Amino acid sequence: MFFFGLFVGLVTIPILLKLATSFGLYVIVHECEAQVYTLFGKVLGTIDEPGLHLPISKFGLGALLVPFFGKRHVVSTALRQHYLRGQMVNSEEGTPMGVGLWYEMEVNDPVAYLFINTNPEGSLQANVASSAISTLSNLEMDKMLEDRHSLSRTVRATVSPLSEKWGYRLGSVYIRKVFFTDLQMVHNITDKVVKRLIQVTSAMKQDGENRVGLIKSETAKEVSQKMAEAGAMRPDIVGKMLNEIGKTDPEILESVLEVMEVEKLLNSKAEVSIIPRGANVMFNLNSGNGKSSGTQYVQAEN
Repeated sequence: MFFFGLFVGLVTIPILLKLATSFGLYVIVHECEAQVYTLFGKVLGTIDEPGLHLPISKFGLGALLVPFFGKRHVVSTALRQHYLRGQMVNSEEGTPMGVGLWYEMEVNDPVAYLFINTNPEGSLQANVASSAISTLSNLEMDKMLEDRHSLSRTVRATVSPLSEKWGYRLGSVYIRKVFFTDLQMVHNITDKVVKRLIQVTSAMKQDGENRVGLIKSETAKEVSQKMAEAGAMRPDIVGKMLNEIGKTDPEILESVLEVMEVEKLLNSKAEVSIIPRGANVMFNLNSGNGKSSGTQYVQAEN
């Protein structure tokens, strides 16, 4: 008996709930959803709060007549995104361009969305497209390609007043893509870009070589100046060192001077004749028109 009663309950409860829903005794509103009630061609009201609702408590006894003489409209208020491809515009230079438009919208007035415009989404697409074409047409190509963010805001500001009137709010609008539709023009622009890149690369390379050459010449100049300064200071430093050596040890100084004299004599490649010490030899140092013959006479050691 218990199981029979349970079975009858499980079968009967869904039927009763279905009948209650059909007669409009209660309704469940989901997230991002609104329900508009109409009766005899007039709008009773709107329920847009998510949850379980009793229409009779909100609209009175007239809500019971809605299933028979009215209608319950379910409107989605979720955010929707659309993309319009290949909208044709002409630049100021007369170049045919294609534009891709992305935009988002949501319903903020379900009654206006249902009854003011018979095709609100189609009208919105047409409105966004026409506004984008009127905004972008006859603009300079550079501005069309580079200022898409500000142009997108201009399109949104143009479309928003009419969309609010039609019951939906226009969200972000973005000119996502701007492209050339003439293939020959694309090839010409590509060739120009390649040539320009080659020119810029060559100019950068030449500028780099010039900078390197300038750095090398400045470095060589500084090095030669430092070498000249070092060469000018060398005699003074050598003289001071020789004076110090002469003060402390004169014999070492005399030996150094003799070595320097012999080294200088060898470097001069002069002829050297060695004669015995104390030998009575006559020689002429200034033969040949008063010029030295280059022959040096050295007295030999015993």
